[in-house]
Amino acid sequence: MGYAARHGKRPMELASKSAHSHVINDPEVRAYLEQCRLPQDVGDIQLSEKELHPLKDLPNPIQQVIAIDGGVTEVPVKKGFPSSTVTFFQFGVNMFSLTDLDHIGKQPFISPDEIAKLKAIQRVKLVLPTKNVSLKGNKTLTDSIRRTLSDFFLAPRDEDSKVNYAESLRWFLFREYDKPQETYDISRCPTCEAKDVPIRREKLDKYFRVRCPECRGDLYLIDAFRLHEAVDDELGAGGIVGYVTNLIEQMILVHYIRVILKIQPKSLGKVLFLKDGPLAFFGQTANMHRPMRDLCTYLEENHDLFLAGLTKSGAFVEHLMELTMDKDKFPEGHYFIPDNKYIYSYIQPGDPMVAKPFASTSYYSCNVFFRSPDGGMHVVTLPSREPIVVKAPNPEDFKNIDAILSAVGRLRCDMYDNALLPIALVNKLVSLSNHPSSVLLQRFATGALG
Repeated sequence: MGYAARHGKRPMELASKSAHSHVINDPEVRAYLEQCRLPQDVGDIQLSEKELHPLKDLPNPIQQVIAIDGGVTEVPVKKGFPSSTVTFFQFGVNMFSLTDLDHIGKQPFISPDEIAKLKAIQRVKLVLPTKNVSLKGNKTLTDSIRRTLSDFFLAPRDEDSKVNYAESLRWFLFREYDKPQETYDISRCPTCEAKDVPIRREKLDKYFRVRCPECRGDLYLIDAFRLHEAVDDELGAGGIVGYVTNLIEQMILVHYIRVILKIQPKSLGKVLFLKDGPLAFFGQTANMHRPMRDLCTYLEENHDLFLAGLTKSGAFVEHLMELTMDKDKFPEGHYFIPDNKYIYSYIQPGDPMVAKPFASTSYYSCNVFFRSPDGGMHVVTLPSREPIVVKAPNPEDFKNIDAILSAVGRLRCDMYDNALLPIALVNKLVSLSNHPSSVLLQRFATGALG
């Protein structure tokens, strides 16, 4: 690590222009690289008729689309030493009717009022301290983040009621939608680090807190996310930003499912929920994939659930782009569900014969490669009942797969390559750019902090 220039006119220390030669000429480095292997080339892949499934033309009950996405930017509020940063999050929920979309598609001219229907969005904001910033009444960065997230979940989300995300989180964790569980174990107390601390449902106070039985410190229900385990009071919390974004997107999804079930259960079978990114939880929050899988399984068995995650980048998308270069190899109007052997042979490093189910500790879904009738190419993740499904997946393992993929094909737009209209719209309406958004948010935050 080089020296930084802080005072005067001394230059900052730059990296060497020739030190790479020592790495290149090191025999141990070369020997190591010679042992590494790359995934197999897709040129030799031949998908059989059993693997390529034609999209069935069935009556589709989906009438509404709810798309969820989030934007995030971290800004410095103190550039001196030590520096301080806060992170702004903005989440959006875009809701529109497929009937409105079809109507617009048939019009020679589109009025602003019709476009406004597609842009109807609910925004949710969050500010999180991420380095050398503490909340009043909290001494450490860890406690400040815990308190901030708890307050965020407690905030009312409906002007006419006191409905909040905390109630939906309790409903989710304690399985109140089916047979309520009385306890949920927190992996580690943030104060005394006691392990597997039980939270009893009836002991939660109005702030959704309980006392740790070991140290009597406060335990928030949001501590179930384990984010406090990845926060370093000295180095900051930049590492949890991505986890928080993905987590809250899916907690908003849970909240909407709960509200629909409470108000009008039959409407759930008419709504397609779309999430930007795979249906999975990552990092510290990966433990949430178990209760989420339980919820999806319950909804599929007792209601109709239409839920999909759209992967827009990464190894699976790149592989699909190569796979579909030959139209005869992957015809339009078909989909392919890669199994464990295929994934570890062509997409991810691993032993395809002995590897455990792909992403079994984070995904509650399976990947589906879909080529829509109009030629669009999409990596769609659909909920799966068990992690082992990915070892030998069949269309019968995924309820409503044809209805979901058919709706995804209808939502394609030409704003970007293989884009879906609701995801593109919500991203455009909530994303925070480096310029001018980041600059303006920095000035706003610096002024507000005094």
